[in-house]
Amino acid sequence: MKEATILKPKKIPTKAKLAWRQMSVNDIESLVRVADLIHPGLPESDEVFAERVKLFPEGCLALVEGERDELYGYVISHPTRRRQPPALDSLLREIASDADQYYIHDLAILSEARGRGLAQECINKLFGIAQRYPTTSLVSVYGTAPFWGRFGFVPEEIDEGLKMKLLNYGNDAMYLARKNEEEQSTLN
Repeated sequence: MKEATILKPKKIPTKAKLAWRQMSVNDIESLVRVADLIHPGLPESDEVFAERVKLFPEGCLALVEGERDELYGYVISHPTRRRQPPALDSLLREIASDADQYYIHDLAILSEARGRGLAQECINKLFGIAQRYPTTSLVSVYGTAPFWGRFGFVPEEIDEGLKMKLLNYGNDAMYLARKNEEEQSTLN
């Protein structure tokens, strides 16, 4: 699989076809550039992203423009233990054999690619994987809890340990979860 490149922010040609595809470790350099643009205050190392792709490739997708395979977004997700999201910029080393929750680590789409239904398309793909687990969780940042609420995510009570972990994600970070067996009308 060839390495995706990233465009400088500019208008996407109207005929350009953006699509989600399986991510590879060759996409990490472009992914980090996108992450740095969208999450400048939440830096994570190349190694963190590469490890996630290696450990759970099924949950790692790249949003690319078809012909040139240029990266406009990505999602990183994987199984975890309930209420135990990884600390920011930390390696997992392995997917826990007793993982009982699906975790969306990051969904990022460049502004020029937003408004096309691509986030919903991606989330629907992730929910297909997440059905293997009772719940899905994430850490909402930058006031995105209302966006995630459209997909059934709600704030959960957290213990002191998780509260401390969330501080690294910023003052507005919220731990959200949803039950996977619930049908969500916004997904259709």
